[in-house]
Amino acid sequence: MRRRFLVAPDSFKGTFGATAVAEAIATGIEAAGGEADRCPVADGGEGTMEALLAALGGERRRVQVHDPLRRPIEASFALLGDGGTAVVETAQASGLPLLAPEERDPERADTFGTGELIAAAIGAGATRVLVAVGGSATTDGGRGAIEALRQSDVAFVLYSAEGQQRTGAVRIEVLCDVRTPFEDAARVFAPQKGADPEAVVRLSARLQAFAAELPRDPRGVPMGGCAGGLSGGLWAYGAELRAGADFVLDALDFDDRLARADAVISGEGRFDSQSLEGKIVGAVGARCAVAGKPLHLVVGENALHANPPAFVSSVATASDLREMQRAGAELALLP
Repeated sequence: MRRRFLVAPDSFKGTFGATAVAEAIATGIEAAGGEADRCPVADGGEGTMEALLAALGGERRRVQVHDPLRRPIEASFALLGDGGTAVVETAQASGLPLLAPEERDPERADTFGTGELIAAAIGAGATRVLVAVGGSATTDGGRGAIEALRQSDVAFVLYSAEGQQRTGAVRIEVLCDVRTPFEDAARVFAPQKGADPEAVVRLSARLQAFAAELPRDPRGVPMGGCAGGLSGGLWAYGAELRAGADFVLDALDFDDRLARADAVISGEGRFDSQSLEGKIVGAVGARCAVAGKPLHLVVGENALHANPPAFVSSVATASDLREMQRAGAELALLP
């Protein structure tokens, strides 16, 4: 009897999209005589729009916005198959890869372009906007995005400056890939965006001051620190914060597909301790543990400096698509 694998990797950020990774692993499985259910996933970061489009249908729309340094660029958002739901990826307009290493400046970079994308989605008829917040170059607490939305005059605000609730506003749901609170965003994430220790102190103080200006105080709210506090800034105006990994898995009917599989293969570019704290690998692992199904990982780099958790049966490394195919074939041949 042929073994059936649910192939559910995240993207290998900066190198291979989740769809390409899933296809390579699945091709190896099938070449070795196994069955593969291709299920590329995401956790609210890079690749979320691709995963939801593949599962739910829809189309991409391209618009002119601004990058983290407010230079004009072209970026895209998605209108899903229901016609009323849009997906905006923060990385499209405010992402770290949009800047050369020498351009990274977390004190200057802002989320204005992400706000423009949200406004464009609403202008295209969306009544619900899913904002995937991973991969930003910013630590502005969402100030830029809020500024762009105010300038566009779209009805996104659920709470006025006086804290009174509005009706008829578009529903915004922020798909979060970490649980870091708003006030910790600079300390946890700004160094990887180019901030030195002195800049981290200044950015933290700036976030604290901005929090006090908002209609609802985002400090202490889990997941409020995503994308340098963008999630918390949008939450202050009534957006809902959701765990991105679980949202995507539910949208992909992951549990039903898991029930039909003998084993699962997931993975990402770098497997480390953060992979188990709100990222997709940890969410997939939790569901495999409940279902009693083995989970195998194919990763670009194994940087977990400890034994993997009990729900992980094996970890293989693969630096290119050929190695991913080989890993899939080897897993298919396991007894």
